[in-house]
Amino acid sequence: MSHLVSTYGYWAVFTVLALEAFGIPIPGEVMLIAAGTYAGTSHHLSVWIIWLVAFVGVELGSTFGYWLGVKGGYRLLRRYGRYIRMNEPEVKVGRYVFDRYGAVVVSAGRFVAVLRTYAAFLAGTNRMNAVKFQVFNIAGAVAWTGTWSLLSYHLGSGLKSASKTVDYAVGAVVIVLVVAAILVVRRQAKRLEALAEQAYPGPLAD
Repeated sequence: MSHLVSTYGYWAVFTVLALEAFGIPIPGEVMLIAAGTYAGTSHHLSVWIIWLVAFVGVELGSTFGYWLGVKGGYRLLRRYGRYIRMNEPEVKVGRYVFDRYGAVVVSAGRFVAVLRTYAAFLAGTNRMNAVKFQVFNIAGAVAWTGTWSLLSYHLGSGLKSASKTVDYAVGAVVIVLVVAAILVVRRQAKRLEALAEQAYPGPLAD
């Protein structure tokens, strides 16, 4: 990543962050740390521009990922979901749960490697409200890109190990919450199906 930053500068930051946000598993966090460290040691790049370019890359990439989920992921789920026990009632429950808790996945999930790669696509697949998605996506993107850009600029490459620790800690919390949510969904399946049906009455649109 350091070689990419020193060779291509801001374009490398933009490209890697956009691709990761779109749904391609590339280590965007490592790129941010490499770029911030390079800016802090060489002063050939501005940390503020790195932050801006990274944010724009995340915003554009995740927006495309979201719409890919809306146009492609949702249709695939509707057509083939029954093969993984995702019939219409289950699809409605997924949409209902994501409508209510998707904000956390999209914003705080930016700090978790797997979630920040696929959150936008999942939000689109579950038809999360586009405005709500953008609001929390922007908030998460600003916080995440700013945190690692500025910290790496001031503290240097030692943040690589720290970033993994943060990923593990936040990831552990998210996993606990996800498991708890799954257990609640299973126990409250009928109730959630009723609430989802009330929220989205009738057949779902394709």
